[in-house]
Amino acid sequence: MSNICVVTGGGSGMGLETAKILGKDHKIILAGRTVSKLDSAIAELTALGIDATAFPCDAGDRESIKKMAAYAAAQGNVKTVIHAAGVSPHMASAETIFTINAVGTINIVEEFAEVMGEGSCILNVSSMSAYMLPESRVPKQVYQLSLTDVNAFQAAANQMIAAVPDEQKTGMAYTISKNFVVWYTSRMAVRYGKKGIRIVSISPGTFKTPMGEVEGEEAAAFALRGAMGRMGEPDEIAKMMAFMVRDECSYLCGVDILYDGGAISAHTAMMETMV
Repeated sequence: MSNICVVTGGGSGMGLETAKILGKDHKIILAGRTVSKLDSAIAELTALGIDATAFPCDAGDRESIKKMAAYAAAQGNVKTVIHAAGVSPHMASAETIFTINAVGTINIVEEFAEVMGEGSCILNVSSMSAYMLPESRVPKQVYQLSLTDVNAFQAAANQMIAAVPDEQKTGMAYTISKNFVVWYTSRMAVRYGKKGIRIVSISPGTFKTPMGEVEGEEAAAFALRGAMGRMGEPDEIAKMMAFMVRDECSYLCGVDILYDGGAISAHTAMMETMV
């Protein structure tokens, strides 16, 4: 039976680059909302000799994810899920950002945990923005709702976002949604670890990907002020993501890897000198 790797947001960027690595010993299923991007990505993977198919879906739509999980399980042993689908403040409304980034992560983890077993791994992609939310402002009471009532969780988050000025809404939705991904990954690792499913997350800095380009000069400048003084290359994070889900990392579970070229470290050091 083939080992299956599902990559959401796999039509481009770090998701596609990771698929190129894991496709050497997995059958790849690329998922995303834009069919044209998926078709192009499948053609690229096929040209490399990788067995790959596409499954158009929306991470924020629970039924869509349920169908994709069933489809993946019918293809073989669902060994790996790379959940790279997400939207930034420049790409959508605050409500859409939160739905795709936060609720989408819940949908992916809960539905795929039903079809995965011993020795499998789910990798959720967060963002270095998760580390820019002060601990005192992390809405953990809202986060806790995600464990029992996803609709109440989404409603509470939307109410919180609605309370800030319009120009801050998308940024807040993004930061909170990505901070939630790190928190939720830790909680789900505890829930599913005994079943043999590892759940981990990675928080990328600024990379030379289509999303990195959308984020523009501000994000690039933040990276240039980082410890390494540059943006990351897509293959750098792809190699890290592929390593994290491999059996070589079989004891890595419930943690987030901040993979940002030292951007947050530099930002923190700068802020401390201003106090």
